[in-house]
Amino acid sequence: MKWQEALNDFTLYLKIERGMSKHTVQSYNLDVWKLIKYLESHQMPLGPLQITSIQIQEFIYQIAKDMNPKSQSRLISGLRSFFDYLIFENYLNANPLERIEAPKIGRKLPDTLSVNEINLIVSAIDLDESNGERNRAIIETLYSCGLRVSELTALKISDLFFEEGFIKVTGKGDKQRFVPIGPLTQKYINLYKDQIRISMNIEAAFNDTLFLNRRGKQLSRAMIFTIVKTLGKKAEIQKKISPHTFRHSFATHLLENGADLRAIQMMLGHESITTTEIYMHVDKSHLKEVINQFHPRK
Repeated sequence: MKWQEALNDFTLYLKIERGMSKHTVQSYNLDVWKLIKYLESHQMPLGPLQITSIQIQEFIYQIAKDMNPKSQSRLISGLRSFFDYLIFENYLNANPLERIEAPKIGRKLPDTLSVNEINLIVSAIDLDESNGERNRAIIETLYSCGLRVSELTALKISDLFFEEGFIKVTGKGDKQRFVPIGPLTQKYINLYKDQIRISMNIEAAFNDTLFLNRRGKQLSRAMIFTIVKTLGKKAEIQKKISPHTFRHSFATHLLENGADLRAIQMMLGHESITTTEIYMHVDKSHLKEVINQFHPRK
């Protein structure tokens, strides 16, 4: 079996059977390609069924010199998944990365904004500018619905179910979920949609896309990052923020106000509850209040 053949089959497996997103599939492919290029540069004519843990250890040692622990761990995880797939298809009996340990990485707590800081950012939006109404709707949607930036840019008008109080969100691996949306955010979206967007020259392919750039096309991820950073600087927020900061703030504020962790998991679209549990570590004072309020031996 040749590398390209194995990689093509692995890619189809990730897309079809695992339902992974395009971005995740690309990351896994890149991990394998790094190994392939290493073998070529060192003139090692080994296929995926011939390579051993010795060559992979040497590869990781060489490439890891320029990587932080998190990137090293990601690379090892990607390669391990590739060889696990070959075992799954009965091409291999053992994974050559079985005894290779990933570096230990600390569990980083997410940065969050206070409610006041979010209000400052919203107040920093100049509604007299051509994109003011759009940017306010974007910030409100990020915070009130806890969306990933890719979910926001992909949001469609046909995904808005305002009468029922929900929006339909397409998340990682094209998995869909319904997320509640409050009246205030609905109001700001409608203002943008019915007063600004309606007068734009929109390309046919993006007629159903909610948030558009000046050329009538879907906003890029990079543009959302620029909007957030610009507003954060204008509001004099002394934190490093990104679109994901609003998602973290969404989850943290819900938890602080007594929301159920399982409900937060469903709204965020986390596959595992352990991913959502990181928010349990953000505000320990909240945990003390829970004990004081509900434990029989407080």
